[in-house]
Amino acid sequence: VQLQASGGGLVQPGGSLRLSCTNSGRTFTSYAMGWFRQAPGKEREFVAAIAWGLGNTYYGDPAKGRFIISRDKDKNTGSLKMNSLRPEDTAVYYCAAAPLASNRDYDYIYWGQGTQVTVSS
Repeated sequence: VQLQASGGGLVQPGGSLRLSCTNSGRTFTSYAMGWFRQAPGKEREFVAAIAWGLGNTYYGDPAKGRFIISRDKDKNTGSLKMNSLRPEDTAVYYCAAAPLASNRDYDYIYWGQGTQVTVSS
């Protein structure tokens, strides 16, 4: 499993971004994909996760009602659509893969390199 995150950038408050995470290695079967973020000086924080097979979704508090996680099994790619972005959403966003969906970063075995999201006017 080799994860590559992309789609970050600079966006104004209230705007939207879509992050993508492509797995260029072994095809996902029963794994889960998760998104975490880490802002400067803060601990890594759970954002969202999706069970690859059934598509069950899980959201952390920062994402509820604003972010949508999804996956395209044919393309072996997961996405995180972020809406109504706020300055406090500024962070490096990481995608990761785990045997089961979890909100704990230590359950994730494979990690992408991270993509910077900056929300600022």
